[in-house]
Amino acid sequence: MAETFTLNTGAKIPAVGLGTWQSDPGQVATAVEHALKVGYRHIDAAFVYGNENEVGEGLKKAFDSGICKREDVFVTSKLWCTYHRKPEECLDEGLKRLQLDYVDLYLMHWPVPMNPNGNHPLFPKHEDGSRDLDTEWSHIKTWKKMEELLKTGKTKAIGVSNYSVKFLEELLPHCETVPAANQIENHPYLPQQEIADLCKEKGILIEAYSPLGSTGSPLFQEEGITEVAKKHNVGPGTVLISYQVNKGHAVLPKSITPSRIEENLKIVKLDSSDMDALEGIHKKKGITRFVYPAFGVKLGFPDKE
Repeated sequence: MAETFTLNTGAKIPAVGLGTWQSDPGQVATAVEHALKVGYRHIDAAFVYGNENEVGEGLKKAFDSGICKREDVFVTSKLWCTYHRKPEECLDEGLKRLQLDYVDLYLMHWPVPMNPNGNHPLFPKHEDGSRDLDTEWSHIKTWKKMEELLKTGKTKAIGVSNYSVKFLEELLPHCETVPAANQIENHPYLPQQEIADLCKEKGILIEAYSPLGSTGSPLFQEEGITEVAKKHNVGPGTVLISYQVNKGHAVLPKSITPSRIEENLKIVKLDSSDMDALEGIHKKKGITRFVYPAFGVKLGFPDKE
């Protein structure tokens, strides 16, 4: 099984990373330090998660105690939507919180610029409650500014997140630097094969977030998954994480529980019959991600595969 993948920059990225989205305040630093202690070398963070200070504390403790060195850990952060006109400012704030001189990968979190001067620094809204978007800016302009970040040394690579085929096809003709990665929600209910195939064709690594399904997902009880888990004598979580690595995707399970963090690092080789069983689940019970309520805009994801 692959322990790392190679980005189009030539850099190695560990196949399994620790996700930090929605991790409980006050526990993130300990989770990051523990993850590095048990062998993780890939930490995924973001400005909007509101916990990069704690991620930075966990990293610093691991570095200071000799668990690992900075150059041995792949760290990702993300540009938030209200900073699309000023990516370097967002990156600088993130680096300060993370207590780092650089990140290994910097992603555009969403291809949706929001009003940087709205009524909220992160989630501005109009009076009617709709999202206050920056309609005079575009994700393409944002990308051109992100390309300039590579010259600063503050990030080793740049990429995108939550990009559908529609947005990636808009972006690619304008790229001097092809995105190194596209981080998307991905699991058997939502394999997003169309964008995964396009990214593979263009040499863009897929990073899978929410690999165990969205909050409240019944994937752990899904018959096809429990059968594969029983066959390999592992838990359903291991199957779902291994599913991504077997597909050639980096995967970002999140947890603050020490035993779960350790379990999530273990992956198994799945054979063709296992993959067929997992790939078939969405045909019966797949979900839609065509309209994201957070933005109230269509992002171009198909209703069905």
